[in-house]
Amino acid sequence: MTTKIEKLSKILNESKNIVFFGGAGMSTESGIPDFRSSDGLFNEKLNITLTPEQLVSHTYFSRYPEQFFNFYKAKLIYPNAKPNTGHLALAKLEEAGKLKAIITQNIDGLHQIAGSKNVFELHGSVHRNYCTNCNSFYDAEFVITAPGIPLCTKCGEIVKPDVVLYEEMLDDNVINGAINAIASADTLIIGGTSLVVYPAAGLINYFRGKNLILINKTPTPADSNANLVIRDSIGKVLSEAVSNL
Repeated sequence: MTTKIEKLSKILNESKNIVFFGGAGMSTESGIPDFRSSDGLFNEKLNITLTPEQLVSHTYFSRYPEQFFNFYKAKLIYPNAKPNTGHLALAKLEEAGKLKAIITQNIDGLHQIAGSKNVFELHGSVHRNYCTNCNSFYDAEFVITAPGIPLCTKCGEIVKPDVVLYEEMLDDNVINGAINAIASADTLIIGGTSLVVYPAAGLINYFRGKNLILINKTPTPADSNANLVIRDSIGKVLSEAVSNL
């Protein structure tokens, strides 16, 4: 075990109110690509003129729903993805009573599948879908298997994923819950995020606790404020650190 992971274990042992703030890097080890890395969606050849950002915008969903769902089903839903060692380590840390909340920018639901209970999903979830007219609920399987545009079986209107698209506002209740969790934490672990997507990245500014931990393979704007920066696989780091508790 490296010195940095030993230090992380010591911090976790001494902490009573830990919050984890994670991004796409948390799920890449489960086979889900991110947007901005060298092999992420922004750098993928899509054979179209629009960027992935434009393809998952509210405007594109409204104007071209069939094309939106073609991209959404192919690139944003990964039904066979499983929680990795990082997700499982966080669930174990929560079960031990130390981790009080997870705040994620991901939409894959892997934290909950791993067993975590208190999860604030800033950008929603592919596992929740609602009719745009009557608000009837549908799961991810319904959207995946629908031919083309998923339509409500009750009223026939479009079923929209409960995912925050570009141009849409984040949910106030989720934001407030995340802020309160961060503000009351004694340790904040930031992992798998470049901290460039706002307003989500700005939430870490509410942290007033003792230990700020950064686990990411590339530098972030918050590195200089951190007590500990680890450049390594987030799954490896978290699983080793938590196993030492």
